[in-house]
This record gives sequence, C-alpha cells and structure tokens, in this order.
Amino acid sequence: MSDHYYTKNPSIQSDEATWTFPLLGKNFQFTSDAGVFSKNTVDFGSRLLIDSFGYPETVTGPILDVGCGYGPIGLALAAANPDITVEMVDVNERAMQLAKRNAEANQVKNIKIYSSSIYENVEGSNRFAAIVTNPPIRAGKETVHAILTQAYEYLMPGGTLTAVIQKKQGAPSAQKRMTEIFNNADVIARDKGYWIIQSTKENEA
Repeated sequence: MSDHYYTKNPSIQSDEATWTFPLLGKNFQFTSDAGVFSKNTVDFGSRLLIDSFGYPETVTGPILDVGCGYGPIGLALAAANPDITVEMVDVNERAMQLAKRNAEANQVKNIKIYSSSIYENVEGSNRFAAIVTNPPIRAGKETVHAILTQAYEYLMPGGTLTAVIQKKQGAPSAQKRMTEIFNNADVIARDKGYWIIQSTKENEA
C-alpha cells in the first residue's frame, strides 16, 4: 500500500516519463513518475475539469488545487489566468517536486506549490475564489469527502468548488455531500462516466 500515489513518500523506484500535451491553448511539457497519479499522459478526468472550469464572475482571489499531483490542473489554470495566483498542494512529496519542475519547464510563475495533507498547511479561511480537485479516490471515501466538506471554510462567499469524480467511483454520493454543505451542487459536465460537480458558496445573510 505504501506505493499508492496518495502516500507521502512512495517507495516504488523512480521511472520518469516526459511528454507534451495541449491544455487551454498552451502546449505543456510534463514529467511524471512511478508512484504519482497518471504517469504517461494527462488523465481524462483532469482534462475534463480543466476544459469545464470557469473562474467565478463575482469574486476575485487565488485558486487552490487540492491533490495537484505533478500539476496539470493547477498549471493549466495558472497559465490561462496569469493575473491570478494558483496554490497547489499534495501529500505526495515526489509529486510536489515534479509539479515544481513542471512549473519551471513551462515558465508558469503565478503559482505557489507546497506540501499539505488536504488543507492541513493551507492558511486563511474565506480566502480562495475557487478550489479545484481531482481527488484521490483510492484514498477512500472519508478522504474524498473531507476534501469536499472542508473546502467550504476556505472559499470566499461567491467562490466555487469544482471536483471531478467518476460516476462508478462515487460521483452521486459526492454530489449529495456537496449539496449538504453548500446547498447546491450542479453537474456542469459529463463525459465517459466522469462528472464535473460544482458548488458555489452562498453569500451569508
């Protein structure tokens, strides 16, 4: 179990792969590795989230990518929104180092990458205009729902939480949980069994 991509220090031997992939009009060069989610290409769920995401219209603030892996979602959104800071967190130290290398390789500078188990090292409540996540399904429902539930505390009123989850891997229960927390959770895209679910933090009365 120690070699899962959601562990802090995967023990599996390094075996890096580098490839190029177009995201939001930019041709990225990515390096990934064994012990990191999606070693050889940008996974379909992340691509669907990237293509479906829209920056909130009513608030301005940073974006947080929870469980960023080697960085495709956070780096794509940062490159497409150069005036906005994107913070990227993951528990996997190997993934963190790759994300930093990929940011440098693609000359994406409006980012902050740091290690955090879910929101453990994320500072400041009501601070983000958007939180995005392709959560680590294999870490279990409790971890996935913690990512979704605790997002509320860190979002500004009017901010959005956008998550990608496969229907067969718990998307309906995730949507139910997000509805319980936010009073809303819309499926803004569906493709190949993947759901993009988005909640908006309502303005407090």
